[in-house]
Amino acid sequence: MIKSVGIFLLAFIIIGCSSTTTITSNDKEAKIYVDGELKGTGSIVHTDTKIVGSTTSIKFQKEGCEPVNYTLTRSEEFDAGACAGGVFVLVPFLWVMKYKPVHSYEFTCEKR
Repeated sequence: MIKSVGIFLLAFIIIGCSSTTTITSNDKEAKIYVDGELKGTGSIVHTDTKIVGSTTSIKFQKEGCEPVNYTLTRSEEFDAGACAGGVFVLVPFLWVMKYKPVHSYEFTCEKR
């Protein structure tokens, strides 16, 4: 019984720590880089477990165009699940904020 409760709490904490957002560009051919790593083109789903206030760099790039950079900060929306977990174990309070569900960005190709 105690082992089951421990596994449940661990799963709850891990799930409560992650935040997911959809990142889209108005240019469906623009490559999307997250923290320097190519993730796809046009639209991607991004999930991470960074703590409150952490930043994530987003770069849109297309051949022959100047890249465009943006920054996501994990402080956009309150996460009630992490807050509830923090009542039992203080650590989840580090993840009490999450990303908005969708981020749409403007990418205009300015020739190099």
